[in-house]
Amino acid sequence: MTDVSRADGTIHISTAGPGDFIALLKPRVMSLVVFTALVGMVVAPSVTHPVLKAVALLAIAVGAGAAGALNMWYDADIDRLMRRTASRPIPSGRVSPGEALAFGLVLSTGSVLLLGLAVNWLSAGLLGFTILFYVGIYTMWLKRRTPQNIVIGGAAGAFPPMIGWAAMTNSVSLEAIVLFLIIFMWTPPHFWALALLKSEDYARAGIPMLPVVAGETTTRTQILVYSVVLAPLGVVPLLIGLGGPVYGAVSILMGVAFVGLALTVKLARDQTALRLSCRRLFAFSILYLFALFATLLGERIVHLLIGA
Repeated sequence: MTDVSRADGTIHISTAGPGDFIALLKPRVMSLVVFTALVGMVVAPSVTHPVLKAVALLAIAVGAGAAGALNMWYDADIDRLMRRTASRPIPSGRVSPGEALAFGLVLSTGSVLLLGLAVNWLSAGLLGFTILFYVGIYTMWLKRRTPQNIVIGGAAGAFPPMIGWAAMTNSVSLEAIVLFLIIFMWTPPHFWALALLKSEDYARAGIPMLPVVAGETTTRTQILVYSVVLAPLGVVPLLIGLGGPVYGAVSILMGVAFVGLALTVKLARDQTALRLSCRRLFAFSILYLFALFATLLGERIVHLLIGA
């Protein structure tokens, strides 16, 4: 335990352990960031030393974790009001807001500097912008003010493959933009399925998520609309040469399934059916994104092995 002096002169005894600071990094979100960034790095047309690839991936992971810590610092007040977030390190009292803020700021600065000094400043600039966007634009501005928070704020979660691509090529190309757009369009139906399940939590915390502001019917329609746009977008890597025939088959089949599940959300006749369909869509959406990016990664690795 560490003694921390507060502004009012009192002493706060910190009970935070390593696990609490790891929790501040939002490990599950970080794992998705690291995976999509890795795919962006591997599929990029560049031969880079493995050590630099590892450093780039580490910097991106730390930057993602830093954004998560700063998000938890700012959102501690509303996290206390929501059942699914009340046990997080800050609302539970295990980590003080000051500790979380300092932790996030140090990691943010360190990750951007590491990526810039070790790899290139384009990728470092994109990483810094992503952290700023997630914390400043999404967390501090959009989240509590507009039901479009997830739509606009979803850009932050879509940048990692672009950052990975830039780290390897020192450029941003059409392929990187397509990977960005896939995650960007995937985010609303993914999170709105969860929001329909947790709408009471969001309402209690005063967060204007789409189901709270516009109602279930509008949200269900928007989920279907975004899913219909996402499905063909997911096939675009095949059309531009980034993905091969296996990717094409996977993206088409998964896209059709995604739209089918979104349709069940739209057509659900009662709350029991709606909650079940939302759970299925939320779970499948994670599998969908993983399958697309894993297939791109697998095809690229096979290509490299055959080429070697």
